[in-house]
Amino acid sequence: MEPIAHIRSPFAEKFGVPRQPGLAPHVAAEIVFEPAYRNPECVRGIDAFSHLWLIWAFHRNGAEWHPTVRPPRLGGNTRLGVFATRSSFRPNGLGLSAVRLLSVEPGPVLRVSGADLVDGTPIYDIKPYIPYADSIPDAAQGFTATPWEPLQVQLPPTLPPQATPEWVQALQEVLAQDPRPAYQDDPDREYHLVLKPLEISFRVQGDVLTVTRVAPAK
Repeated sequence: MEPIAHIRSPFAEKFGVPRQPGLAPHVAAEIVFEPAYRNPECVRGIDAFSHLWLIWAFHRNGAEWHPTVRPPRLGGNTRLGVFATRSSFRPNGLGLSAVRLLSVEPGPVLRVSGADLVDGTPIYDIKPYIPYADSIPDAAQGFTATPWEPLQVQLPPTLPPQATPEWVQALQEVLAQDPRPAYQDDPDREYHLVLKPLEISFRVQGDVLTVTRVAPAK
């Protein structure tokens, strides 16, 4: 099985990538097809859909997986079966994400938003999201029904010129989800993540995340 495309996203590393698609709706990305699929006929009619399913690979993971994992949503201390979660450490390392289609550019290149994929992720298939078949309003939520509150994000009073309003909005969405490992709660520890083109340093105390530094990414 060969990738049909790769994604260009502002997430240069795994740390900070949203744990689910759509949680940072202002994060934009591009899907660039491999040469064999750079044919406009392959995406004819796709612009009639607002959302797409992406089937992709956790290519930054190692080969190791375990029958049980510790979901961040449960504080990182409770174990559940790997197939009862969306853990990235899976036997076949495949991911599934629903993203919003923003536009179809020449190439063709698909501009999307809300993707939870690190830059360079290989994509193996793309399918349209069909509401009447894919949406199940009364589906049971399992452990994800546990109430969750986003963090309050405090930004510095001044930011580099690369921090456009759209980038700032995307950053706030990413940070509000608390990118830290669920089992870490050290208010003195400083964390770092890259949301291209900038690198962010931050600390978390209680339910407040304070950005301590924003600088061009290396």
